[in-house]
Amino acid sequence: MTNPTADWEKVGDRFYRKIQLYSAIFDPDIELENYHLVGAPYAGAIALYRDEEKLHAYRGTQTAKSSIDLYSSAGKLIRRLNWDKGSIKGLGWSEDEKLIVVTADGTVRCYHDLQEDFTQFSLGNGAEEFGVKACRFWSSGFVALLSNNHLISINRYDEPRPKLLALPPESIVISWTLIPPAYTLSRAVEVLLAIDQTIHVVDPSESEDRMLQNGPFTHISVSPNGRFAALYTEEGRLWVISSDFQNKLSEYNSGVKSRPRDVQWCGNNSVVLAWEDEVHMVGPNGSVSKYYYEGRVHVIADIDGVRLISNDTCEFLQKVPDVTEDVFKFGSSSPASVLVDAVEQLEKKSPKADDNIQLIRANLVEAVDTCVKAAGHEFNIHSQKQLLKAASFGKSVLDLYNSDDFVEMCETLRVLNAVRFYEIGLPLSYDQFVRLTPERLIQRLINRGEYLLALRLSEYLRLPTDKIYVHWASQKVRVSSDDEDSICRMIVQKLDGKAGISFEKIARAAYDEGRARLATELLNYEPRAGKQVPLLLSMEEDEIALDKAIESGDTDLIMFVLIQLKQKLKPDTFFRVINSRPVATALVEASAAQQDRKFLRDLYYQDDRRLDLAHFFIHEAQQQSSTKSKLDKLHLAAQRLQESREHALEGKFLEEASKLLRAHDALEKELGEPFAGLSVYDTIFHLTRLGNGAKAKKLQADFRVPEKAFWWLRLRALVAKRDWEEIKEVAKNRKSPIGWEAFFNEVLSAGNTEVASIFIPKCTNVPPAERIEMWVKCGRIVKAAEEAVKAKLFSNLEALQSRASGQAAKDIERMIAQLKPK
Repeated sequence: MTNPTADWEKVGDRFYRKIQLYSAIFDPDIELENYHLVGAPYAGAIALYRDEEKLHAYRGTQTAKSSIDLYSSAGKLIRRLNWDKGSIKGLGWSEDEKLIVVTADGTVRCYHDLQEDFTQFSLGNGAEEFGVKACRFWSSGFVALLSNNHLISINRYDEPRPKLLALPPESIVISWTLIPPAYTLSRAVEVLLAIDQTIHVVDPSESEDRMLQNGPFTHISVSPNGRFAALYTEEGRLWVISSDFQNKLSEYNSGVKSRPRDVQWCGNNSVVLAWEDEVHMVGPNGSVSKYYYEGRVHVIADIDGVRLISNDTCEFLQKVPDVTEDVFKFGSSSPASVLVDAVEQLEKKSPKADDNIQLIRANLVEAVDTCVKAAGHEFNIHSQKQLLKAASFGKSVLDLYNSDDFVEMCETLRVLNAVRFYEIGLPLSYDQFVRLTPERLIQRLINRGEYLLALRLSEYLRLPTDKIYVHWASQKVRVSSDDEDSICRMIVQKLDGKAGISFEKIARAAYDEGRARLATELLNYEPRAGKQVPLLLSMEEDEIALDKAIESGDTDLIMFVLIQLKQKLKPDTFFRVINSRPVATALVEASAAQQDRKFLRDLYYQDDRRLDLAHFFIHEAQQQSSTKSKLDKLHLAAQRLQESREHALEGKFLEEASKLLRAHDALEKELGEPFAGLSVYDTIFHLTRLGNGAKAKKLQADFRVPEKAFWWLRLRALVAKRDWEEIKEVAKNRKSPIGWEAFFNEVLSAGNTEVASIFIPKCTNVPPAERIEMWVKCGRIVKAAEEAVKAKLFSNLEALQSRASGQAAKDIERMIAQLKPK
């Protein structure tokens, strides 16, 4: 059985361990001393780029070509990125494993997903003129140092906005590093520059000299938590200070005259000095541990340790976690250590197992928890099992124990062991896995093309799998040499029944590869029209995009397509596209009516929609201020209507409207009264009321107004005007086209009984009884009685007698007496 403490080494009062992760990493032909080697965080990919300042042995034309090679920590080649952009001055990684390459002229390339696809931008701010000298990276950005000592920072890669920091001194920068924004008080990146004997701290607003006297410093490195800084002097001394330069924490004299190749932090509690084939790990209080290698060793820092990369091995150097030390430290009597010993005794069937349990029963929960946590920090599978077995034994003794943490740790270890396998090459520690998250780990597996493992882990961890299938299918359409029908059929069969699949992303990948027909076929399987349409538009499949939008029933989506087509196509082509699609035409019409009347007119002309075109011109006429403009518009509307047999009558009506408009214009100019908007009848009424009977009569003749209608209008206008004299003159006529009863009723309604009574004798067609009532309404009881006598209506006469009084009653009594038979 392997002793868990075999690779431990005590440095000061702390234990450190160097774990061999993989062996036989790189081909011996790869001379690591001639390469720049940069690793992604969280045990990510390693980028190798040939040092341009060193000579290389010629090994054929293929190796002579410049490239950036991406490897796993196990030495497996993931991708070879051909490089032809020029001298590389900065090579780094983002937290989500984007490879960032910065050239001497300030060009920045961002390679995504370990593929050859990249986005590119320029630093500007004089980078092209003065040239980039070096770069320093953090999880989401970097700072570039120009040859004139100017500093340019980038805080985000998705929206890069190069920003010039405060100007530092112009003296030579010996070494430099940065403190990420997350660990500064200002929440802005701070750059530490070793200039002369001191350190200058530069941020966006100022450059401050820290007034140190121990320089010059050939290396500067800041701890992962941003709290400490390591300074290496030309005399071979290492100083560890607080990052605010207030406290000196330790000092170490390496005794080596040559400068180290690299200075990195191992977690937050020790510093690693790396020469060509020698590594010093300096712990607290200047204690040290030294490691020696046969060839060049590269150091890749991570949050909880460093990876040591040589041609032969990949090792992980870290401080032994506290829980691990608590369990396995020699002579430890902690509850967790006793619990592990109890399991060993149980396997030997020794009664000491029960004695150990009884010894720690009061702290058994703590012991179980410690064993579970310690198992997570182990890379050796046997040690993991040993600790989990101890935890399982301990919790079986307990009456009550929540096993959630135990179950979760078992799941986590199965995942970690799977991705640490040399064919995968992701040697994540437990702390790195927690920071990375399972979702981002799955993404890393997808980027490496490990689809089967990604699927199994996603199902095991109950994570969605749609991204995995989509990425697999996208890669298929990029690299497969099969015919497009076979590729489409294979992808559809494979993804049939899978939830959440975005065929739009697969189709976009096909289109980007120049396989437009395959992209169109794949889009037919995309259920969301909102995803289909934008890609179809970019593929110039305009009519298909419009049909898909119409099928979806989403008016916003249809309008989006129509707007795009309107901007892209000529008007006649656009109209031809929408003509056969009533829904699209209706939306265009509704939108144009509100926003683009000219376009609406063109639409009606194109479709030969004469009635709609006439309505358009009528609406336009209503908006005009001058009579001439209105008449022109109405004339156009009338023309459109008269061109059609079905609407010829409406055309004549419009001509009449134009004629009336001209009449109104003339009347307004002559009389100074408003006539706009009045009908023919209203105009006649208005003229009569104004006392312009002759003009009213002319208007009647011009518009062929019936005589009866004219008399009614004249009557009501005179009554409204209270022109009783004119009404009396009218009463002198022998006949009235509308009868005299109308005059009686209108005048009586106006309250003039005297004038109204003039028309009663003229109402010869009215029965005597009604004429009697008319006289009564006018207050002429005696006249009503006389009418009754003439008609010999005795009963009516008697009824009038009851309503009369005074002389009128006597007159009616006399009439009754005359009428009674003798």
